[in-house]
Amino acid sequence: MIETGRRVPSRDLAERLDEVFGPDRGTFARLETGLRDLPYPASFRPFSAYEAGARSLRLFEHVLVPGLLQTADYARAVLSTRPHTSADEIEELVTARLARQALLARADPPLLYVLLDEGVLHRPVATPEIMATQLARLADLSEQAYVTLQVIPYSAGAHIGLQGGFAIADLPDLPGIVFLDSVADGQTVEDVAIVSQVTQRFDALRAEALPRGASRDMIRKVAEERGRNRRHLAHEQLHRLGRRQLRRNRQPRARPPRSHPRHQRPPRTSAGLQPQSWRNFTAKIKDQRP
Repeated sequence: MIETGRRVPSRDLAERLDEVFGPDRGTFARLETGLRDLPYPASFRPFSAYEAGARSLRLFEHVLVPGLLQTADYARAVLSTRPHTSADEIEELVTARLARQALLARADPPLLYVLLDEGVLHRPVATPEIMATQLARLADLSEQAYVTLQVIPYSAGAHIGLQGGFAIADLPDLPGIVFLDSVADGQTVEDVAIVSQVTQRFDALRAEALPRGASRDMIRKVAEERGRNRRHLAHEQLHRLGRRQLRRNRQPRARPPRSHPRHQRPPRTSAGLQPQSWRNFTAKIKDQRP
């Protein structure tokens, strides 16, 4: 698929090809870097360059975990909802999304300020196992010195962030750049007035959020609940499977022979007594009359 140009090569493949054809060349690594932006929606491609060179990033999401923090399985579950997208195209999008996360592994990663609405933690985007893994990753990232991750709890009620997610890239020598997320693949904005407005909204949302420690505790608690749900579902599946197997292996129970064929049963009265018993019963009633 890569040979025909239908899929973008991964960073690992490019590095392996450079090892085979000459480690001092770096040709395939450079090609991979140039192709990395192609799977992104056209509206996001300009922002990807700002994201990679940012001194700090401020992210807000009210529905999903930000793409920069997603696990592969979580990203796959999100991207698989795109209509008219083949399995190969989805894998290509997943690869591109994970490639963005390379900036977090740098020796000097950007400062990361993340605000999440509590609904992000509870939305069952994927299986309980995938959700538990994703939330555990968020909790682990929140312990990094360069990451400040806070949760806006349900108790905050309605807030301005419910209108949509966004990201702000702060660059060393340029004013901030904003990416506004939307159902139409979003929009990269460089207008100073809009950037200032979005920055003010981020600060307002941060005032509604829990502190870092409390946010981490909430994330871990929800992750543990997801893990328990996963174990419960697995136990229920095994239990149902066992009952089904037991029914298959159970021998049919032998029934005792009938005392007489059903069609030869003596007739019964409306009271449920056989005729002779009914006559004895009525005679007894007559003898007891005064």
